[in-house]
Amino acid sequence: MKSCEFTVNGMHCAACSARIENTVRKLDGIKVANVNLSTSRMEVVFDENVLDTSKIVDTVNSLGFKAVFTSLEEAFDEKKKDVKRMFKKFCLSLAFALPLFYISMGHMMGFFIPHIISPEYHPLNFALIQLVLAIGNIIIGYKFYTVGFKNLFTLKPNMDSLVAIGTSAAFFYGIFLIVFDYKNIHHNVHNLYFESVGMIITLILLGRYLENRSKLKTNYAIKSLMQLTPKTAKVERDGLQIEVDIKDVSENDIVLIFPGENIPVDGEVIEGKSTVDESMLTGESIDVIKQVGDKVFSGCVNKYGHLKIKAKSVGEKTVLSQIIKMVEKASSTKPHLAKLADKIALVFVPSVIIIATLTFLMWFLITKDFNHSIKFFITVLVIACPCALGLATPTAVIVAVGKGATEGVLIKDSNALELFSKSDVIVFDKTGTLTYGKPEVTDIVSYGNYSDDEILKYAYSVEKASEHPLSEAIVNKAHGMISFDIFDFNADVGYGVTATANGKKIVIGSEKILNLNNIKNTMQDLADKLTKNGKTIMYVAIDGTVEGIFAVMDEIKKEAKDVITQLRALGKETYILTGDNKYVAMAVCKKIGADSEIHEVLPDEKSYVIEKLQKEGKIVAMVGDGINDSVALATSDIGVSVSDATQIAVEAADVVIMNNNLSGIIKAINLSKMTIKNIKQNLFFAFVYNTILIPVAAGALVSLGIELNPMIASFAMSLSSVSVVLNALRIKKIKL
Repeated sequence: MKSCEFTVNGMHCAACSARIENTVRKLDGIKVANVNLSTSRMEVVFDENVLDTSKIVDTVNSLGFKAVFTSLEEAFDEKKKDVKRMFKKFCLSLAFALPLFYISMGHMMGFFIPHIISPEYHPLNFALIQLVLAIGNIIIGYKFYTVGFKNLFTLKPNMDSLVAIGTSAAFFYGIFLIVFDYKNIHHNVHNLYFESVGMIITLILLGRYLENRSKLKTNYAIKSLMQLTPKTAKVERDGLQIEVDIKDVSENDIVLIFPGENIPVDGEVIEGKSTVDESMLTGESIDVIKQVGDKVFSGCVNKYGHLKIKAKSVGEKTVLSQIIKMVEKASSTKPHLAKLADKIALVFVPSVIIIATLTFLMWFLITKDFNHSIKFFITVLVIACPCALGLATPTAVIVAVGKGATEGVLIKDSNALELFSKSDVIVFDKTGTLTYGKPEVTDIVSYGNYSDDEILKYAYSVEKASEHPLSEAIVNKAHGMISFDIFDFNADVGYGVTATANGKKIVIGSEKILNLNNIKNTMQDLADKLTKNGKTIMYVAIDGTVEGIFAVMDEIKKEAKDVITQLRALGKETYILTGDNKYVAMAVCKKIGADSEIHEVLPDEKSYVIEKLQKEGKIVAMVGDGINDSVALATSDIGVSVSDATQIAVEAADVVIMNNNLSGIIKAINLSKMTIKNIKQNLFFAFVYNTILIPVAAGALVSLGIELNPMIASFAMSLSSVSVVLNALRIKKIKL
């Protein structure tokens, strides 16, 4: 079996990806065919003795798409270009639609219309310039017609089919009036509906642009992850140190890593000692000591020492590469916003066509008047134009996104608007999400020979020479203090620091550094008590005697407890998911009142926890901030990130809390409720509105003297669209 990946261009919706999958899977020799709409990638596993790649490419291309061999990064760049092209199409369409609308409606509103195209003096010119502008819009939006009519003819109508039918009806009716009823041109120019063609195409292109832009979310997330791995690595070969392309590094190669460099492969330390920033894996802010025998991972940052490692996993086998694959896979399994409009269209479109056709036949049999009969036919199609149906969802989403932005909540995926209010479980990362992500001194306890301030002054004098995060906490605590001059400073990685200050030997650090300097720990009981409260302990010894303790802790955000209380009041279960130890996790869980905590969880295990909850039938929202959370964010039904999060966590999330305040989660849930309610109102109104007026357009009330013509039908269609937009705008005025 052979595995290949392709980039598939031209996909616009889930129906596109599903159609490609189903068609390719029917080919002889195909074992697996998966299409990821978010990344425009298709993975195929096939028997190369039965099938070759050219046949697969030809099959996809025959469906109207384009399959090409490109790298994942090249596919992302192409996707970005597609979004730019779609925006240019929208702008170009708008450039045709605005003058078209002005010319067609301006005379009714008292606007200036040049004499040469005045409907009163030069009606033919008035009609022809609208025709030319409408043709411009149709050329720009030609895909609506090629895709829409193709789906219609294969009995799989979608929103493109509705757009194609509605605009085609208006367009050809206009041509009919110009060509076949030229004698009445002075009267007919007031019954042209070319502006409907232009505005519908322009608005739908705007929605398509916004939709495609949102798909880049996962692309950026994966691309940012890929950029964590260096392009080159320094290796030892034949006794020489050489720099090679990362693709040329093999398992068991000896790799040299200098301070400040990203680790290029997964491996084991065989020489050296250093601290490594593994926050991209663990999410924890404190660096990890690495020495002989310890494992290191690709993408992590070597901080202060030199390391020599033996490569164990390279290329696609590294933990980082696996995370990239998991993010890509998880993104493709996200639930989609309910396609209510498409479901309605499956019945609505053929029904309208049948009704319009029957209407024409009925009136032709009754009146024998083709012009009169075709007028009813066109009126039914125009009044059933899908503009309101097409606007129902995007207008509500656009307004909701704008409302959220003003409230500090950035909605990046419309799926979040559907699911957030329905979520059963809210899972929180700890460090940087529920906490500030910056350790602070919470306790200073002196043994008796020195005051707290004296202990702080000695510690500050020594620790200001260190760059360790815990040292920074002490320096911040002593802000404004005057320090002693220090001599003989020495930092022992993973243990602590020593120096001479004010003539006294100072030792600061963990219990390990006390043992290293043969100092008896006389404050063990107090240290254990503080540790069980989730705090990290630093001992201070002066001239061989422990004189004090610093307790350091990452403080919980002030709003965390209130947010958890509100979530529980809404019936949501709350979990804390962290790579930290159980004491810290339990302490945080107790303080904020969460339902449960899961501690010492690795990045891939975080996604497993999410999947386990989902298998229980629960809708899960994940709130995180680090690269280590990106897989869990993508796996969850709704991924939420805070604004000072790493770029990857932000890009992998569906919702971003812009002001770094967890109360934005409550606002997002409220916004979700209002938006889904609004969308359903819009869809119901648009469908019912057209359904009621279709019989009237077909002539059901002619006996009562009520007869709609295409001009009135167009106005009614426009009114339904305006009503949908006005309803969506109500979201702006609602307080979250």
